[in-house]
Amino acid sequence: MATVSLTPQVVFSTESGGALSSATILRFPPNFVRQLSTKARRNCSNIGVAQIVAAAWSDCPAGRPKSGGGGGRARGVASSHAAAASAAAAASAAAEVSAIPNAKVAQPSAVVQAERNLLGSDASLAVHAGERLGRRIATDAITTPVVNTSAYWFNNSQELIDFKEGRHASFEYGRYGNPTTEALEKKMSALEKAESTVFVASGMYAAVAMLSALVPAGGHIVTTTDCYRKTRIYMENELPKRGVSMTVIRPADMDALQNALDNNNVSLFFTETPTNPFLRCIDVELVANMCHSKGALLCIDSTFASPINQKALTLGADLVIHSATKYIAGHNDVIGGCVSGRDELVSKVRIYHHVVGGVLNPNAAYLILRGMKTLHLRVQCQNNTALRMAQFLEDHPKIARVYYPGLPSHPEYHIAKTQMTGFGGVVSFEVAGDFDGTRRFIDSVKIPYHAPSFGGCESIIDQPAIMSYWDSKEQRDIYGIKDNLIRFSIGVEDFEDLKNDLVQALENV
Repeated sequence: MATVSLTPQVVFSTESGGALSSATILRFPPNFVRQLSTKARRNCSNIGVAQIVAAAWSDCPAGRPKSGGGGGRARGVASSHAAAASAAAAASAAAEVSAIPNAKVAQPSAVVQAERNLLGSDASLAVHAGERLGRRIATDAITTPVVNTSAYWFNNSQELIDFKEGRHASFEYGRYGNPTTEALEKKMSALEKAESTVFVASGMYAAVAMLSALVPAGGHIVTTTDCYRKTRIYMENELPKRGVSMTVIRPADMDALQNALDNNNVSLFFTETPTNPFLRCIDVELVANMCHSKGALLCIDSTFASPINQKALTLGADLVIHSATKYIAGHNDVIGGCVSGRDELVSKVRIYHHVVGGVLNPNAAYLILRGMKTLHLRVQCQNNTALRMAQFLEDHPKIARVYYPGLPSHPEYHIAKTQMTGFGGVVSFEVAGDFDGTRRFIDSVKIPYHAPSFGGCESIIDQPAIMSYWDSKEQRDIYGIKDNLIRFSIGVEDFEDLKNDLVQALENV
């Protein structure tokens, strides 16, 4: 492919060799448009190429080049470039700007409605939402391009002034937004039935940003004993520095929640459901009503459920958090997090995020987008395998106890089967043995990886007493983390293979 010269004083060249008088940012070498048609559109990971593609289709319906006699596709693209090059006229300039990736134009309500009418299921939303209709980047590539840029340019000072005064939309700077990430946020909002979503660098940072943006200094929060340990550490160690106090309750203790709401000016109740690692479930509709009656917000960390299995916003929650590293991305290859909910709340988190940072890299956004296209397939497979595995383990003589919300023996089974459409891919259980016997079991499995995290295609297994709580025997005792506890994240492998592997490993207990 010919090299594109980026010089300050250059002009567009068409295939016929005619030069246009209007100065622009790029010189197109001979036959470049045809080469662009066949090659460059396949990967728009460079911002310059993405802008070229956007300009090429700026005046074409549905983002595709106009067909024409004689010249075919290349002639249509060339004429589109010619039209873009005459952008000295105000109307043409506006059309060009609205087509390039840095033009942050609100998605028309008609497009949103069309998407809702077209994509009626989670399966279709996971594949197409945020991309099939109303995608910002104008290209006929099926996949959303990666836009690698740190900043976005303005045509002139007036356009910048218009941006500052709200008449022109732009991302302006990479910390404030990105077209690839925006497509991801739209997809997540569609799946969670949320007004807005902001994606950030990790699930942990999503929790930090949410708490920092929405809990005032001197405020009070309520959380649960069973949760991700690093979230608890942040709340215990960092929030008091802002004068924020905290009440910690057992997940199912509604009397304790009511008491905390009655006796404190509670800003927010933050809880996982299902929780980590015992998979306790909170009645979202019930606690939403309890919190709202006292003016408190409810934020649900729904990472263990995924939006396929649970939509907490439809049950009354104000916000939902995900570690997108887990089921959302689903391939154990990227870290990210998000906050979804009402726009008035998410916008406050977004503003805090713009100031502090914690930006999701656009390449990571692309990986998460790609992973989400199979989210419904992976989660359905993991639901089925995990339920069968939980049932198998519950009947095994070398297993003392199984924690899985899809089992009637689970204390919140009645809640889970009401508010979840599937019970997730994580099964926690206690081996009928001591610390060393449990270690021998872990060391004997052949298929699952011995690692932290969960929700990926590969099965993962760990002993929380070592993996998460090795530095604190006291906290293990407080939170019920026994030496023989196992957390097993089911991947997408065959059930019989996983079962047979666990059977042979249990022989060492």
